[in-house]
Amino acid sequence: MIVASGPSAKNAPLHVAKGKAKFIAINKSWELAPWADILYACDFAWWRHVKGCPGFTGLKLTVDRAAVKDFPELKQVDCRKPDDRLFLSPLGTVGWGGNGGFHALNLAVQFGCRKIILVGYDMTTRYGLHWHGAHPGNLHNPKEASAARWRRAVDNASKVIHPMGIKVINCSKVSALTSYPKMELDEALAS
Repeated sequence: MIVASGPSAKNAPLHVAKGKAKFIAINKSWELAPWADILYACDFAWWRHVKGCPGFTGLKLTVDRAAVKDFPELKQVDCRKPDDRLFLSPLGTVGWGGNGGFHALNLAVQFGCRKIILVGYDMTTRYGLHWHGAHPGNLHNPKEASAARWRRAVDNASKVIHPMGIKVINCSKVSALTSYPKMELDEALAS
C-alpha cells in the first residue's frame, strides 16, 4: 500500500490494513500510518524541515544526495531525471515522474509487489493541495500543471505494470488517474 498526500488520504481507513499490507508513506503521510515500513520523500527541503523525521522508525528513502549527506539514516535511491518512465532495473533506480508518488510506485514494482493499493493519489489540485493543507514556508506546493504531468507519468506506468500481472488499485474516489480500477479500501484489501 502506498499512502500519498492527496486530500482523499485524510479520511482513508488505513487502520484496517495495518498488519495486512506493507506500507510506503510519502512525506507527511507517515503521520496517517506511523506503522509504515518505508517513508519516502524526494526533496531535501522537506527532509530539512522535518529534521530527518526522527519520529519515523522504519526505512527512510530519498533521491536527494544532499538529504542523505545531512541525514545519514536516509538511504538513497537513484533517479533518472527527467525520464518519466518506470524503471525495472537496475534495482533502486526509479524514473522521475515529477513526484514521490511515482517513485514509490516504481519502487513497489521493483520490490516484487503483486498487488499495489494507492491511497491519496488524487493527482489533481481540484480538491485541495494535500490532506494536511499547504506545505509551510518555502516547501513546494503543487500547481495543476504539475499534477497533470504526474497523472501522465503514473497512468503511463500502467503500460509496464499491467503486462507484468501486477494489480494496482486506486482507492481515491476523486483521483484523476484513469488507468487503474477504483475501489474502497476494504474491497481492495479483499480482492
